[in-house]
Amino acid sequence: MTREEKAVIIDELSQKFSNTPYFYITSANGMSVKEVNALRAQCFEKGIEYRVVKNTLIKKALETLDTDYSPFDEILKGFSGVMFHPESGKVAAQLIKEFKKKSGSDKLKFKGASVDSSVFVGESQLDVLISLKSKQELIGEVIGLLQSPAKNVISALSSGGNKLAGILKTLSEKED
Repeated sequence: MTREEKAVIIDELSQKFSNTPYFYITSANGMSVKEVNALRAQCFEKGIEYRVVKNTLIKKALETLDTDYSPFDEILKGFSGVMFHPESGKVAAQLIKEFKKKSGSDKLKFKGASVDSSVFVGESQLDVLISLKSKQELIGEVIGLLQSPAKNVISALSSGGNKLAGILKTLSEKED
């Protein structure tokens, strides 16, 4: 590969890293062609772009960004694949865990991830990433929490108004 080709790949990766808030770095070392094809098919089904890239190119692309990705220096060894998802930080984590469970092997390894510029390194972080909530889920929860008190006040006022009308009607009937 020539320097120009490497420069093009680094530039392309830099743009991809900066435009995609959620990416995972994995290792599929020791996987058969059939297993890698199955992984790629599952990635496609879930809307994940999966690319195998040289570690040095990944490292150089990450160095062009504003975020400090130096914790990835220690994991960028061996065989590396990058999973990009434009909308959710946990879809790729779920896919990795499901793939391991279905295949019954630990050949697919989670090395690290970047979720909204936060860096997660190591296999132990996979469950943490699965439990993360997306922006849409958090916004929905906040809206639900904000609506709850208003709904309670409205229902109390409307039910209280009905009680007051009933009391007034009963009192007026007693006077007659």
